[in-house]
Parts: sequence; C-alpha cells; structure tokens
Amino acid sequence: MDFANRLYRLRQSLSARKLDAVIISQPENRRYLSGYTVPDHGITESSGILLIRRQGDPYLITDSRFLEQAENEANGCKVVLHSKGVLPLIKELLTDLGIKKLGFESNYTLHSVAENYFALGRKQGIDITPLSGLVERMRVIKSEDEIDRIRKSVRLNEEVFRNVYDSLSGEETEIDVALKLSSLMKNRGAERESFDTIVAAGAESSLPHAIPGNTRHLQDSPVVIDMGLILDGYCSDMTRSFYFGKANEEYLKIHRTVRRAQQKGIAAVRAGVSGQQVDKAARDVITEAGYGKYFGHALGHGVGMAVHENPRISPKSRKRLQAGMVITIEPGIYIPGWGGIRLENMVVVREDGCENLNTDTTCLDM
Repeated sequence: MDFANRLYRLRQSLSARKLDAVIISQPENRRYLSGYTVPDHGITESSGILLIRRQGDPYLITDSRFLEQAENEANGCKVVLHSKGVLPLIKELLTDLGIKKLGFESNYTLHSVAENYFALGRKQGIDITPLSGLVERMRVIKSEDEIDRIRKSVRLNEEVFRNVYDSLSGEETEIDVALKLSSLMKNRGAERESFDTIVAAGAESSLPHAIPGNTRHLQDSPVVIDMGLILDGYCSDMTRSFYFGKANEEYLKIHRTVRRAQQKGIAAVRAGVSGQQVDKAARDVITEAGYGKYFGHALGHGVGMAVHENPRISPKSRKRLQAGMVITIEPGIYIPGWGGIRLENMVVVREDGCENLNTDTTCLDM
C-alpha cells in the first residue's frame, strides 16, 4: 500500500492547519498510515500511538508487548519503546523535536487523556488542537488496490456463508451457527470478524442487532444472518435472510419487497447523487408496499478498514457520493412478534453507476 502518499496527504492537512505534528491513536487510522496491524482491545488500552510531523520519519510509540511486531510492520517509522507510560515519552519527544503546535484525534481520545494533553501543552508552551475526522476523510475514497482487498474480503465472506448455509439441518441454535461462521472465517484466513456475527431466528429476527442465543433453533422460522470479516486489513459486511422450512406467502411477500428495495437502491448509486437520494429510492418501495413504519434504520454506510465508516446512506445524508466510495445497501422490514428480513450487499460507487461486490445470490431471490 502507498504509505508515502498517505503521509504526504496527511502532511498537507497539517500544513493547512499550521500544525507541526499530530498524534494518531485510532487503530484503523494507525494501520492506514503505517501498516502496523495490532488492534486495540478498547479505547482504554493502546497498542501504539503514531506521532507524525510535517517533516521527518513518523514515530510509533509502543510497549514491550508489541515491540517486535511494530519493528516488523511499521512502514518507515521510528519505533520507540515506552516503559514509564506514554505521556512522559510524548513530553520528551515534543521537547526534543521542537514541536509547538500539536493536534490529536479528539474522537478517539478519552477525556482524561485529552486533559493530560492540554495540561502538558500549558506547561510546555505547546498549542494543543483537537481534531476530528482528519484521517477518516482520507479513507473515504478507496484506491483500486483497496477496492481489490475489499472485494477479496467480500468473496471470502460469501464463501464462508455458503459453506455453513449448505450444511444447515435446522436443528442448530443461533449460537451454533454464529460459532460455525466465526470459526470458518478464521480457518479460511480472516484476521477476525469485522463485528459480532448476528444470527436471529423466529420473532427474534425483528431485532436488527439481535444477539445469538442457545435456545432458539432455526427449523420452521425466518432467519437473519448478518456477518462480516477482516481480510488483509479490510472489512466485509453482508446480511442474508431466509426461511428454514416452507415459507408462507406473507414471508415471501415481505422478502420480495425487501429485495426490490435493495435492487432499487443499488440501481440509484452513482457518483454525484446524494445518500439521501439512494435511501429514498429503496425506502419508497417499502413504504408503497405498506411497511414503511417497519424500516427504521438508514439504508447503508461506508465500509473499509472499519466496518462502519462514512458516508452515511440515510434520509438525512445530503452529501454527494464520489467514485471510489464503498457502501452497503441494506433495506429491512422488522415486524415485532413476527420477525424481520434484511438483505445487505456492498457496492463500489463508480462514475456511471456502481459495482456490486457480492456475487453469490443465495437467499436473495425467493
């Protein structure tokens, strides 16, 4: 990946803001700029912090647990080990490097850590500036290399789904299926799930983010499976809905309505249209079929190194899509007490339309 170009673009942003350096702590941003792959277990635990200046090599600050991996992976970075905490080392580096204006990622920094940065700034005479979305805006438009990596992630995700789907007997519980999917992802080369796999059967499928249970079986019920994986740093996200057993006419009617909505949404995607317009194209199908009140979430979202990125595809999304964005199209109908149906594909925005990254149509057309 072209890390040098990414650093060049980031440094242009620093120059425009008249900043000497920026601290990058968000894991996907850190990986995007350096190739360092270690994730964080949460915002309270960090496997490394990048200090990037307008000139000179970036610094990757980490601890002894990740030192060897950082030295092997961090492209063009000076890896620095901290043993007494991150802040004392940052203080030392800022002084040694003569940094007077420093930015940090306010959307991925604990309030207590931000307060420490501000206190350090007051003590050292350094201007501390909170920043939001600095690297995320760079990540919105994917290069063809990134799109190819996402395409491979999608194909592996489909492969895993198809393998597990073809093996189902109906006697499995939701948690059985979720564990099978997760295990096969890793066996086939995925780094990990891009989010906790959702498997929902029966009336539970009306919950868009249902948690798999160990008592509900698939047999004779509507089933929703929402799954994704990370391959080579890039995420996939796909939802499939089906009826395990003989589907009745009501189920088929709702499923076909959701499928038509998805097709209309995909057909509306192209560079220059707003997320609002794409959302409306799909939502109108569901509304006209009489199910409008049962579709409460946005139509889609961006996907890349994180499974949820900009842009948003919703009734409020006025920003226009640009070629190279990768988004989901995932309409759904959720009826309490009955169940739900959601169908989700990923597409690449192109100048004259879009590229549908999903090729397996299992469970789409019923």
